[in-house]
Amino acid sequence: MALKYTSDHEWIQLEDGQPAVVGITVHAQDALGDVVFVDLPEVGRRYAKGEVAGVVESVKAAADVFMPVNGEVVEVNEALRADPALANSDPLGQGWFFKVRLADAGELEGLMDETAYTEFSKNA
Repeated sequence: MALKYTSDHEWIQLEDGQPAVVGITVHAQDALGDVVFVDLPEVGRRYAKGEVAGVVESVKAAADVFMPVNGEVVEVNEALRADPALANSDPLGQGWFFKVRLADAGELEGLMDETAYTEFSKNA
């Protein structure tokens, strides 16, 4: 089970043989404040790494959710659509945004591990 982070404050978790799960980090939800709306990507659509795959809106601001790798969205979190506050209360669990089938799992190597992300987010 590999958990990786992007410089845009998304996390991606890959478990053997399963689509990768993507969400926003604790740092991102802290910066946004209370999340009130999410726009999730279209299931079946292929996205390029870095492409906007969704939007998260809070009482303070709106932010794009970027695709951390090249891949195809295979599922979105309908519970999050119904209750956007899950992005605040459980950002690394029930507040996940979507699942993606990776085009190349090797792309995960270019992302940060938890230690690197923690250091990065101190200056973000």
